[in-house]
Amino acid sequence: MKAFHEMRLPALGGHESLSMEAFRGRVVLVVNVASNCGLTPQYAGLEKLHQLYRDRGFAVLGVPSNDFAGQEPGNDDEIRSFCSVNYGVTFPMTSKLEVNGVHRDGLYAWLAGEGAAFPGDITWNFEKFLIGRDGKVLARFSPRTSPDDQALLEAIEAALV
Repeated sequence: MKAFHEMRLPALGGHESLSMEAFRGRVVLVVNVASNCGLTPQYAGLEKLHQLYRDRGFAVLGVPSNDFAGQEPGNDDEIRSFCSVNYGVTFPMTSKLEVNGVHRDGLYAWLAGEGAAFPGDITWNFEKFLIGRDGKVLARFSPRTSPDDQALLEAIEAALV
């Protein structure tokens, strides 16, 4: 299995790939996202985190997924427009990926599959994984953990030191 920084994912829009190598030396919060979920307002907090910490070497990586109750039905253009218009999202995003099941994307096999630091199926939209500067998974947070949760902020701060 590839290490985090060796992975390439389809970028939102499908015209290019998104190399995780671009995140080498940065702390990354990987979040599976959806546009029609009760947790969708977390986009605002994720963008705030991205803006607050990006100059210190932090990024949010949004991963749209339609795995949970069909809550991300849109195509890449619809997802991009929704995120931009409603939440001003500027953080990088992938095309839609499967996060569970037999067609689980390699990123999520690495994050949550057998042998992962925090194994187990993704439970819902907006589950969060904190990746350290070295590309290792530092923590996993529940979908209900809001972007302004103290434990999440402390974990990000500690990873940025």
